[in-house]
Amino acid sequence: MQLAAVTLLLRGVDSVPWTAVLFIILMLATASLTTARRAASLPLGARSAVIGTTSGAVLSITIILGTGLVSLGPTSVIAVAGIVIGGCMTVSTLSLRHYLANVRTRRDEVEGWLALGALPRTATDLPRLIAVREALIPNLDQTKSTGLVTLPGAFVGALFGGASALEAAQFQLVVLAGLALGGTVTALVATHVASGSVSLPADG
Repeated sequence: MQLAAVTLLLRGVDSVPWTAVLFIILMLATASLTTARRAASLPLGARSAVIGTTSGAVLSITIILGTGLVSLGPTSVIAVAGIVIGGCMTVSTLSLRHYLANVRTRRDEVEGWLALGALPRTATDLPRLIAVREALIPNLDQTKSTGLVTLPGAFVGALFGGASALEAAQFQLVVLAGLALGGTVTALVATHVASGSVSLPADG
């Protein structure tokens, strides 16, 4: 049903190109709300998820479109935005869930730092860095194995759309770079906001 609705919306976008912006806002809002629900058990979790997802996606999409790496046609813009926003949504969820688990596992260590007068972000620095690294592993593995283990959707989709193998490869490289940038920014920003909480999450 969702794919059917998207198909109808994309037909409308082709007729009225400026509605592509509204479509991207809808995708970004949906992704942000999804990650916010996933992070609800973490203090400042919802805020962290929304800010992280939005920051990573908007920065990555802006750079891709601003450098002219992708045509500014509504369909191309929505395709790239959808992939990047989806990637940022996943990284936001993973980074915050890992951060929550790490803080709980290292609770005594974090409380020790706080007792010594450390600020919350300093006390949770190690759990945060570990969470960022773990959240980025799927993207890094996908990038390293592209063409050897899997043929990514962007590459296959471009081929089916009539692009040459070279054009499809160029499009896929842009997508991978966008996912890497957006995911890194998302993970760093989301965990940075979360680590500013003055209260620790309850034990799960």
